[in-house]
Amino acid sequence: MSNITAIISFFSNVWPYVVAVLLFLLLILVHELGHFLAAKCMGVRVNEFSIGFGPKIFKKKWGETTYALGLVPLGGYCAMEGEDEESADSKAFCNKKPWRRFIIVIMGATFNILFGFILIGIILAPEKRFTTTTIAEFHENALSEQTGLRVDDKIIKVDGRRIYTTYDLSYAFTNIDDGKIDILVQRNNKKVLLKDVTFSTEKEKDITYLNVDFYVYPQEKTVFSFEGQTAKTAVSYCAVIWRSLLDLIGGKYGISAMSGPVGVTAAIGSAAKQSLRNLLPIMALIAINLGIMNLLPIPALDGGRLVFILFEMIVGKPVPQDKEAIVHTIGFIVLIVFMLLITAKDIFTLITG
Repeated sequence: MSNITAIISFFSNVWPYVVAVLLFLLLILVHELGHFLAAKCMGVRVNEFSIGFGPKIFKKKWGETTYALGLVPLGGYCAMEGEDEESADSKAFCNKKPWRRFIIVIMGATFNILFGFILIGIILAPEKRFTTTTIAEFHENALSEQTGLRVDDKIIKVDGRRIYTTYDLSYAFTNIDDGKIDILVQRNNKKVLLKDVTFSTEKEKDITYLNVDFYVYPQEKTVFSFEGQTAKTAVSYCAVIWRSLLDLIGGKYGISAMSGPVGVTAAIGSAAKQSLRNLLPIMALIAINLGIMNLLPIPALDGGRLVFILFEMIVGKPVPQDKEAIVHTIGFIVLIVFMLLITAKDIFTLITG
């Protein structure tokens, strides 16, 4: 009986992380599928489409493409003819017009972002009503009311950052050490800038959070409000990811705030233990984050490749392939070293709690 209990306990602890790995692979599949479908539409030969690296668990050739599943679930690839080398094949990537190559490269990130939008729609679908950014009432003795905010104020910006949803507010209210922020509101059809609106604060894992001391009005759910809320939430996710990147570069957050595959998998697994409802927002955020990060103009990423294609479209001739390959190789090495450091940090955090 004790053995059965131990087995049940083991699986109850392990299954969330199995789910996390599968969902991580799903995000990779969506990304590579974007490249794959675009390549097919643009007339490019795809030699191999693989999810996962290392020894192949599954491998089968259909038509001109070999489809594979690797043992190591840490990535995937859509290997196109002439992608990284010269080829005389008329269906080779390198022999296609720049605009065709541009579409193929950008569609991986685009599919990730669209997948995130779909997940947001799924998250919001069961909701009977949505939240707004207009203040309905305050907590008793609310500091924010005492320092400027009023009922019916619609929050437009916080410290100069546009606010679309309460999700934006949650992010804007982090790492404000003195508890004071400037808020632009719409009041009686006029925009009013409130200086040094004050909130009480609390600190967790070296990040200071403002305690929101007011409630906002709900919004009734209709077809139009659902579409609007989905779009605004998606924009909020994109904006928060971009702001997080800028804040990281600007030093507002340290490397401890970053996570690699191990940290992301742990976060997904933790959410999966709670409920699907908690898991989907994280998946949507990760999907959109993966899309946006891949579009950054960094060598070895899709964004880096797009820079070279744009250069060719503007100048009229491509950068020599061997020189482009050197740039991407250096970028890849730097990314791998960076990811190893982040992964080591994630593992240390999991071990030490």
